[in-house]
Amino acid sequence: MAGKSCSQFIAALVLLALAGGWARGQEPSGIEAVTAIERTLINAIAGAEKSVVAIARVRKERPDETSTTEFRPDPFGRRIVASSVPQPTDPAFIPNEFATGVVVDRRGLILTVCHVLGEDSEYYVTTIDRKVYRARLKGADPRSDLAVLAIDATDLTPSKLGNSVTLRKGQIVIALGNPYAIARDGQVSAAWGIVANLARKAPAAEESDSTGKSTLHHFGTLIQTAAKLNLGTSGGPLLNLKGEMVGLVTSLAAAAGYQRAAGYAIPVDETFRRVVDILKQGREVEYGFLGIQPTNLTSQEVLSGLRGMRVHRVVRGTPAARSGLKDDDIITAVNDRPIFDADGLVLEVGRLPVDATARLSILRGKKEIALPVTLTKFPVRGRKIVTQRAPAWRGMRIDYPTAAVDLNRRIYDGFDEGVIVTDVEEGTPAWQARLRPGQLISHVDRTAVKTPKQFRAAIDGKVGPVRLRVVDRDSETVRTVAPQS
Repeated sequence: MAGKSCSQFIAALVLLALAGGWARGQEPSGIEAVTAIERTLINAIAGAEKSVVAIARVRKERPDETSTTEFRPDPFGRRIVASSVPQPTDPAFIPNEFATGVVVDRRGLILTVCHVLGEDSEYYVTTIDRKVYRARLKGADPRSDLAVLAIDATDLTPSKLGNSVTLRKGQIVIALGNPYAIARDGQVSAAWGIVANLARKAPAAEESDSTGKSTLHHFGTLIQTAAKLNLGTSGGPLLNLKGEMVGLVTSLAAAAGYQRAAGYAIPVDETFRRVVDILKQGREVEYGFLGIQPTNLTSQEVLSGLRGMRVHRVVRGTPAARSGLKDDDIITAVNDRPIFDADGLVLEVGRLPVDATARLSILRGKKEIALPVTLTKFPVRGRKIVTQRAPAWRGMRIDYPTAAVDLNRRIYDGFDEGVIVTDVEEGTPAWQARLRPGQLISHVDRTAVKTPKQFRAAIDGKVGPVRLRVVDRDSETVRTVAPQS
């Protein structure tokens, strides 16, 4: 907030504080009320700012290439031009691509938003004690828009995580960040405001997938805040008055000279914590997949009091088909959470991990049905960074078929036939057995396998040749994989 709106906000808080004092039979002065508010803000910021860092991105591309991110103006509207003389570790270095990060592990792990990290780039992190570190990507997940950087530090202060589920409209929040690269010395800037709304949808992006909805946040997760969020605050924490992080800033004003009416933050909820824990380990984040094409109810159905979304089509071989879900079924709830439209269904299923059970409440005609469904794996689009991959078995890696639909589109009609081969190293026993990416494996010896977990259990402890049944489009063949040499 700025100018008149900020003054009005403070005046309103003073009146509320005075009213609270009168209700207790006291008569606090205006200055006492303001001082109490001021002290609360100061303490929250002081406790949290040591966990916030400035991030500079240095592109490796040629200078004449078009940047994929905006060039940032300084607070006075002037274009920041990065000097070619100072090095990124030099205090005089001024980056033109920058963001904010939050410490999530004292051993040098920094959380930020995925979209500020481009390809072919180097990253530098500046901490509150003015130390500059070269950073490397530990993990990145485009569906949550979260990423973790690693630096060679062992004495950082992790942020205290709160719980966004307890947030309410009107609650005071504080944003810390690196606006206009002003925090390149590690001293972050602060802004404050209220929670304006909850469960907001990110706007569809032209560069995303065909639906324009490439992240979970496009389906309605975001915290909307009235706190002023300038360029460069992405990846910074949104705090409550206890100094706990309840959100990670993701959407900001677009350019100098004007503001958008709202800023947004990714909520710190159960899904957030699960994703961050996985990224800290460098592993792949997996999401549940149901296997239907959803559609919204008609306006007449909604006016009649009907709630939910309609199943337009059930994809053969997916969890939806195996559980008995049918075309024209209306899903009214997932795990007792009410569903109001197709986006709500995608969000509730997408929050769940692979192999989780989704309890669907179904309206089939006039009959209400409870339907448990064990989910498989969603095919995440975009650039994933996985530094700790699952080990290969005799030179081969496998996955859920639903996660590799681009690898071999014909398996849309064979999701339930086995696990899919995703890559094979040349010269290994798997390669010599003529196993190739895109093939489906239905059996290990005589044991049927439909998930990677079942496959790993079936090959566990086997030291000799192993017979695998490979499913092709119109036939099945048996390949024998020799032991690893």
